Amino acid sequence: MRVLVVEDDRRLARLLTRGLLAEGFAVDVAHDGREGLWRAAEGAYDVIVLDILLPGLDGYRVCTALRDRQVWTPILMLTAKDGEYDEAEGLDSGADDYLTKPFSYVVLVARLRALIRRGRPARPVVLRAGDLELDPVTRRCRRGRTPIRLTAKEYAVLHVLMRRPEEVVTKGEVIEHVWDFASDVDPNLVEVYICALRRKVDTPFARHTITTVRGVGYRVTADGG
Repeated sequence: MRVLVVEDDRRLARLLTRGLLAEGFAVDVAHDGREGLWRAAEGAYDVIVLDILLPGLDGYRVCTALRDRQVWTPILMLTAKDGEYDEAEGLDSGADDYLTKPFSYVVLVARLRALIRRGRPARPVVLRAGDLELDPVTRRCRRGRTPIRLTAKEYAVLHVLMRRPEEVVTKGEVIEHVWDFASDVDPNLVEVYICALRRKVDTPFARHTITTVRGVGYRVTADGG
């Protein structure tokens, strides 16, 4: 079992290496984000331990870059940051697990073994409608090679539509999947988000991917030129 440790604290990296070697792992170490990204992308690892606060590239960017390159090696993020938003950002960037410093070494090893048992995740399906792409793992959207920045709600609405290409999706179905049950959502709010999405994913590219089926709902089409 080969593990890559990307950690700029050299003392901690040495301790992790010593302990993991004793557990039967083969260990490689990188001390900055750029070296870690290169090693992770070029090497064959069973699991990666990735610190967030790294010189060169932080752990979030390393993780996102690896997933963009279709590298699906399980990643355990290791960090001194313990806020729930930091944890959410780590997982949203493509990490598989998260451990906060100071941590139990026994727990670290157990989590690494669990990730290895689980294996590399199957490559997630990128949703496509023509040259419009939506990646459910990285939560990124692009038209051809042009990235498109979406808010969380815009992403969620587009995700509902692109999961059902060429099908009509009603406003009620969009509300059901995007807003929680406790929300009293005006159906007209869906139209607001549809308009915002068109301004970002269609209008600048002279496309009509998101169409309105009057009186029924909306449809995403692949040939909306």
